[in-house]
Amino acid sequence: MIMKPLRGLYDWTMDKAAHPHAVWWLAFFSFIESSFFPIPPHPLLGLMCLAEPKKALRYALVCTIASVLGGMLGYAIGYFVFEAVGTWLIGSIGMTEMLPVAQCMVDRDGAWVVFVAAFTPLPFKLATIVSGFLGMSFLPFLIASIAGRASIFMIVGVLFRIFGAPIKRFIDEYLGWVTLAFVGLVGAGFLALTQFGDGDEDGRDAADSCAVPSASAAA
Repeated sequence: MIMKPLRGLYDWTMDKAAHPHAVWWLAFFSFIESSFFPIPPHPLLGLMCLAEPKKALRYALVCTIASVLGGMLGYAIGYFVFEAVGTWLIGSIGMTEMLPVAQCMVDRDGAWVVFVAAFTPLPFKLATIVSGFLGMSFLPFLIASIAGRASIFMIVGVLFRIFGAPIKRFIDEYLGWVTLAFVGLVGAGFLALTQFGDGDEDGRDAADSCAVPSASAAA
C-alpha cells in the first residue's frame, strides 16, 4: 500500500507540472541541486514529463542547461570560497564523510568522476565543489558536466516522449515500489562511487587509497 504522504506529493507535483511557471521551478531546482540542494531533480523531471509527455524533451533540455550552470556555481564555490562556504555546504547536506573520498577520486580520475556523478544519481554537487577546490582544468570539467547531465536528462526526456502514457500508468500503479527502487539506486551509486577505478589488477589498491579511514585507523 502506498503511503498517503507519498501519494499526496506525487499528486501535488503532477498538478504543478501543468502550472505556467513549472518550467522555471524545474530550472531552479536543477540549478541549486548541482551546487548545494540535497534533493536531485530527476523525480520532478520525471513527473513533469509524465504530466506533459509532448514537452518531455523541452523539460530535459531545461534540466540539462540549468544543472550545468549550477555545476559551474559549485565549481566556483570550491575554487574561491571552499573553506568559508564549501565545507559548510557539504556538511549541511550530510556528506562530510564522503569529502576525503571525493577529493581522492577527483584527484586520481579527474573528469571521469565528474561525468559519472553527472550521469548517475550520485552526489553531483560534491563532485562540482571538489573539482573547483582541487583546481581541475575548467574545460574538461565543463565537458564532463555537459556530457553527463545531457545524457541522463535527455534519456529521460526521450523515453517519456515516446512511452509517456504506459510509463505513467505503471508509476500510478506502483508508485511505492518505484520510489524504493530509486532510493536503492542512489544507495548502490554511493557504493559504486567508492569502488570507482577497480577495473584492473591494481583496482583493490586504488579503491583502498580512496577509502574513508576507519575509526581505528584514525586513532
